[in-house]
Amino acid sequence: MSNLISSYLGVHGDALPLREQRMKLIASNLSNVDTPGYKAQDLDFDAAMRAAQGQRDGSQLQATDSRHIAVGGSGNGLNPFQVTREAKQPSLDGNTVDADIERAAYGRAALEYRASLSFVESKVRGMLTAITGQ
Repeated sequence: MSNLISSYLGVHGDALPLREQRMKLIASNLSNVDTPGYKAQDLDFDAAMRAAQGQRDGSQLQATDSRHIAVGGSGNGLNPFQVTREAKQPSLDGNTVDADIERAAYGRAALEYRASLSFVESKVRGMLTAITGQ
């Protein structure tokens, strides 16, 4: 049943949780703009989407033994698609967050999130209309 719904929602059903995760990382960057030594984080959205699409269509790798490292992970519980963003202008305290870049990235991420959410909402509305016949 969930595969049926996932295929009905298409790419936006997979994108929505990833976009949310990216917004959380950017918000964390903004909240740590003055933290010495903090390294700006981001999500490799393209790689995460490819992995999400691979899981949905069944082409993702499968672990065949319980001793294998978890598929899609590094084995240490970290998100394999979370990356450290390089500093455009390094600071003396080692912090790599550029507030202007982060604000722009957050604005774009919020816009992309809202676009995916609107698409999913319209698909759900269409499904409810089909179910209720109204």
